[in-house]
Amino acid sequence: MRLFILLLTFTSSLLGQNRIGTGAVQKLYQENCMSCHGEHLDGGLGHSLLDRSEWTVVGDELDFIQYVQAGDSNTGMPGFREALTVPEIRSLEIYIDEVGQQARDVAGETSVKRQGDVLTAGGYDFRLEPVIEGLQTPWSIYFLSTTEALITERSGQLRLWRAGQLSEPITATPKVITQGQGGLLEVAAHPDYLDNGWIYLGFSAAAADAEGTKYSMTKIVRGRIVDEQWVDEQVIFEVPAEFHRQAGVHFGTRFVFQDGYLYFGIGDRGAQNQAQDLSRPNGKIHRIHDDGRVPVDNPFVNQASAYPSIWTFGNRNPQGLDAHPITGAIFESEHGPRGGDEINLILAGRNYGWPVITYGMNYNGKPITGQTAAPGMEQPLHYWTPSIAVCGIDFYEGDQFPEWKYNLFAGGLASQELHRLVIEDGRVIHDEVILKNEGRVRDVASGPDGCLYVVLNDPDVVARLVPAAE
Repeated sequence: MRLFILLLTFTSSLLGQNRIGTGAVQKLYQENCMSCHGEHLDGGLGHSLLDRSEWTVVGDELDFIQYVQAGDSNTGMPGFREALTVPEIRSLEIYIDEVGQQARDVAGETSVKRQGDVLTAGGYDFRLEPVIEGLQTPWSIYFLSTTEALITERSGQLRLWRAGQLSEPITATPKVITQGQGGLLEVAAHPDYLDNGWIYLGFSAAAADAEGTKYSMTKIVRGRIVDEQWVDEQVIFEVPAEFHRQAGVHFGTRFVFQDGYLYFGIGDRGAQNQAQDLSRPNGKIHRIHDDGRVPVDNPFVNQASAYPSIWTFGNRNPQGLDAHPITGAIFESEHGPRGGDEINLILAGRNYGWPVITYGMNYNGKPITGQTAAPGMEQPLHYWTPSIAVCGIDFYEGDQFPEWKYNLFAGGLASQELHRLVIEDGRVIHDEVILKNEGRVRDVASGPDGCLYVVLNDPDVVARLVPAAE
């Protein structure tokens, strides 16, 4: 596995994976659990905790917190109701999942098999074929046609890939702030692009009145490309300077166009409690008209103190957004803290809970909350603990892999994984890894040629999954 510790500008996406098995929660385990379950959780006086499938008591009828609080005289498990708080017990559960994942990684357990350059996963044999090289931290790809695509690079460059050739950066694109996780993040064309030529960009921009200290926030513009130059720029979404923040994290973005509306996300920008504050734009999914106007039927538009473009709230860091090709339902991938990455079904006016409820804990191993559910707050359709450092998502619509059609694919950064999710009746019924250790999967896209494309960081390349028979 490649070492990504040196990629300091992306530390937030790495912390959850790189700190697995460390921090305050490790000490908590050593003080309360190690004497029975062993230093490495592989058992002693008590059973091994590494494989949840072998647990015989904790399950659907009795959850982990209840079991640890009450204890079990049949197994010799003491009760910890007085010794440990609910958030502490919840952090121990995450820690156990982390160390179990570590053990599986060390053992080389993966659903992806390799023989030479042929990979086998998800019922298919395929190759990972580099398509676009010469990039610097690519973030997003959008196909204009079978032979043309737009690619963003985090440092601010917008590139055009045409007939197998990568252009020089498009000139006169907007200035971006590249601190931390910021940069040129998203690109997409208007659904009527062939008629109007509009291309939309999402990026981190400086506050208009910021001097010296960098304050920034997510901004969206649209423009056209003429002779590889950015022209006709219009601001579609920009918040006042008072809402900009110094933190360089959780800018969100990703676009969905639907019925004349544009949906996009902004992360909490490092101020987690503001995700619950309807007067602020961060920690939210937004809906606007594709020309920037605020719809009069947005769920909080008539609430005097609410930011009018808000569609949902309680979202930590939206990293992927896509609509189901048949139903039109909008799905979001949300980057959690240390654990608790989520796939959510996005519904108007709903509260997705952050930071009141979460399946993760702080990066330092201290608990955020003991609550994973609360009245009036949505549950994720699916979540990952430990975190995979979830990023871009896309529904596959091609014919090269027929059994994958309309499955949702989700990229993982620090985990270097591509996941295939099967969704039926509003539930994720299957999750499997399709790629492992091929690079940080920043974005995924169903290509017009029927192949599945991935935007990778380290190596910085756009590659596609091609059936091995080809």
